[in-house]
Amino acid sequence: MEKYALKVDNVGMKFNLSTEKIDSLKDYVLKSIKREVSYDEFWALRNVNFTLQPGERLGILGLNGAGKSTLLKVIAGVFKPTEGKVIRNGKIAPLLELGAGFDKQYTGRENIYLYGAVLGYSKEFIDSKYDEIVKFSGLKKFIDVPLMNYSSGMKSRLGFSIATVVEPDILILDEVLSVGDSKFRRKSEKKIMKMFDSGVTVLFVSHSLAQVQRLCNKAMILDHGRVTAFGGIDEVSAIYERMLEEDA
Repeated sequence: MEKYALKVDNVGMKFNLSTEKIDSLKDYVLKSIKREVSYDEFWALRNVNFTLQPGERLGILGLNGAGKSTLLKVIAGVFKPTEGKVIRNGKIAPLLELGAGFDKQYTGRENIYLYGAVLGYSKEFIDSKYDEIVKFSGLKKFIDVPLMNYSSGMKSRLGFSIATVVEPDILILDEVLSVGDSKFRRKSEKKIMKMFDSGVTVLFVSHSLAQVQRLCNKAMILDHGRVTAFGGIDEVSAIYERMLEEDA
């Protein structure tokens, strides 16, 4: 029996979009009781199937609204799929919305522990990695400053430094290599490449086809929530380039 790293089996994700204009919670409750709230069903993903072997690096391509970020959130366990299932073998590190678990009232130091807990790290683990996180972020001078005084780039740097301190089996990257200034971008890409060298399985979303070609050995195209191409990086890149030309 093959030992895959990740299997996405017939995954579908449906959202209900309310078509009513509701001004307050009271209105919503009253309309719900009277069954006056109507919804449009929106399938963000439909019949998504693929398997990744350990060490494979998959670039997920698609135009805006194709379902790329939704798929990563389903794989990471942020969303429960409406249908189908995701089977993961190993420890997963999702680098999705960096710093989404931060509290702006807390200092950088406090947020390292808070965000670490959101990512499922124990206090003991954070204790052992604290100096490494601070050093990589380059924020030592600001670590006891409340996050409300951080720029968005500083918050992203801190989030990246916390999220990449683990040694995962599966790494999920959503546009995170565009965080911070050019120096930090080079540093973060170097760190990701080091993780690649350890044989981690990767799912990577980027608007940069060149970046996907540089970092991945497989690619997939999502179009309106459905997989339209899956295979080797060169073959799928060529299909995607034609798609971009047609869309231009």
